[in-house]
Amino acid sequence: MLLTLMREMLHTPVLDILHHLKRSNGMTAGELGSAMKMSYMGVKQHCDDLVAKGMLDTFRRARGSGRPEKLYRITQRLAPIFDDGGQSLALNLLAIAKRVYGETAPAKLLYTFFQVKSDDWAAKLAAHDTLEAKAKALARLRSADGCISSVEHHAQTGMLSLVEHHQPLKQIASEHKIVDEFDCGLIERLLGCQVTRTVEETSGSVRITFRLNPR
Repeated sequence: MLLTLMREMLHTPVLDILHHLKRSNGMTAGELGSAMKMSYMGVKQHCDDLVAKGMLDTFRRARGSGRPEKLYRITQRLAPIFDDGGQSLALNLLAIAKRVYGETAPAKLLYTFFQVKSDDWAAKLAAHDTLEAKAKALARLRSADGCISSVEHHAQTGMLSLVEHHQPLKQIASEHKIVDEFDCGLIERLLGCQVTRTVEETSGSVRITFRLNPR
């Protein structure tokens, strides 16, 4: 992902702000300052500059008492720095396969793609014997693929969820709806559980939740 490379090459608070906001549904200047070990006013100045340029926007979150908090979140203008750039080529190849080999060719190619990935990751998860350990290992693999993935534990129900803040195959999934089905199937096979997928999108942020239900 371009942002990851940029953070490695350029040490600037702006890239760290984008890094943290992409992994959330919005954060206050204070929350960003704590995460980055930076002053509130320093973070706020950078965020307000990004808002003025249309790269961030703001919204309010109610508190128990007092004025609602102002949170920052990324906008669609920043989408290119998170995209993988190879999706246009993949879409063209799938379209060519459809013309040459028939209507079912794209689905067959996508099925094979997910099957190969599943086989590769299964070998890497073999050392883990609990659902939580496997889920955390899978989150690391999917993050390396650009999904920005982590495992969340619901305190009240004890249920685990795989939560992601980026969908590298979003363009392909928008034209080939079966991609999301294959992706859920991949997670079910690797973790041995039932998976329920939900998506929340606001401004330029996305939160994809895979609820892991033990069989």
